[in-house]
Amino acid sequence: MDAVRIHDKSFEPYIRAGEIEAALRRIAGEIGRDYAERKPLFIAILNGSFIFAADLFRHLDFPAEISFIKLASYKGTRSTGHVITSIGLDDDVYGRDVIILEDIIDTGRTLHQFLPQLEHQQPRSLRICALLHKKEATVYPVEISYLGFTIPDRFVVGYGLDYDGLGRNLPEIYQLSEG
Repeated sequence: MDAVRIHDKSFEPYIRAGEIEAALRRIAGEIGRDYAERKPLFIAILNGSFIFAADLFRHLDFPAEISFIKLASYKGTRSTGHVITSIGLDDDVYGRDVIILEDIIDTGRTLHQFLPQLEHQQPRSLRICALLHKKEATVYPVEISYLGFTIPDRFVVGYGLDYDGLGRNLPEIYQLSEG
């Protein structure tokens, strides 16, 4: 795993593919213990969570459904402070067990603004599953039921996460170099 350059920035290796794989297996096992008999609906938040969602979903060994919604709050390496919904949820969540799949939770603003909309539709249960959580950056606390990694407040790319559209295809996670 070597450093990579994306646009004008350098990124150094941070979380290896094997570590991500181990976290996916652990999370899938935890979800399986809680929901194996209930056929939950997973809602993956695009764009960043698409790789995490696909890989996690392949590890589930029980019936489940998946849907996607596009919410965005980032431009470059900074949050804009505004959450934009550009593709909405088509599935009825009333009375369903819903698990939101998020690639990364940093300030918590995106989920803070989206969760009330979802709760208004009266799901049976609503939980959050995130690959990464920047606990130090959290302004709007959300309860994360299933978590891959807690990371420092550093900008990261790879495994679905991008820097101005690039870097999502990297199979591992890289953090912004300090130098």
